[in-house]
Amino acid sequence: MYKYNGLLIHQNHDEEGVLEVVEEKGVRSLHFGSSPKQSSMLLADPYQLYSPYARAMMAWLLFKDSPGNLLMVGLGGGILTKYLLYHFPECQIQAVEYRKSVVKIARSHFGLPRDPRLKISIAEGGSYIRQKYQENADYYDMLVIDAFDHEGLAESVRNEAFFDACRAFLNQKGMLVINLWSTDKPLFQQIAWFLGRTFDWRVLFLPARKRGNVIAIAFSGEMPKLTLKQLKAKAEQLERQYQIEFPVFVKDIRKNNTEIFSRIIK
Repeated sequence: MYKYNGLLIHQNHDEEGVLEVVEEKGVRSLHFGSSPKQSSMLLADPYQLYSPYARAMMAWLLFKDSPGNLLMVGLGGGILTKYLLYHFPECQIQAVEYRKSVVKIARSHFGLPRDPRLKISIAEGGSYIRQKYQENADYYDMLVIDAFDHEGLAESVRNEAFFDACRAFLNQKGMLVINLWSTDKPLFQQIAWFLGRTFDWRVLFLPARKRGNVIAIAFSGEMPKLTLKQLKAKAEQLERQYQIEFPVFVKDIRKNNTEIFSRIIK
């Protein structure tokens, strides 16, 4: 059976609706009952970050060497989680996913490993963050948020209280990375405002080229001070190491964050 221009290889239902796995031209993708792809994996190289937005979510490496102790809200196919476990043996990941069925598909169809460094909680992301915040949970080095449903960005991660709790979770050198959808301009502008207020306007925005995704990177403490020469040199080194277009990210961050960029780049 063909669907979304590809071969439907798996389909099941849970309380939230349909989950589908579709293959097209060597790429396997997860769908939540609609055409947008929640996760995509290149079958010939399952550890590569195939989606432009997933690669853009790695732009934090320009400012930080390792994810350290990481909290991830939204698992999807587990592509980014798998990538971090593979490349950063010292990292510890706590993932929060609302749908148990999604976790099962991430393991069965996208190769998410059973790894002692990875713990997964089945919970609604916004509620999990607020509850743990009230319990005075441990600080994290990074928060990564990629929480989408079949309609767009999950409702529970759209409010200022959520981002206040996120910042409280981060240590002084911590960073938040969130995948946003720019085509809903009022919602995007509202969340950008929440991020700015919560993180004292220490936020960079990176649009994923040829996509509607925009990756926001927020700093809980002072932003790293770098020269443009240092940043470009690091981008070239990272591109060689990870085969990700970090020099393009530097250009796009500079273009889209003129005022803030001039504050952090000497």
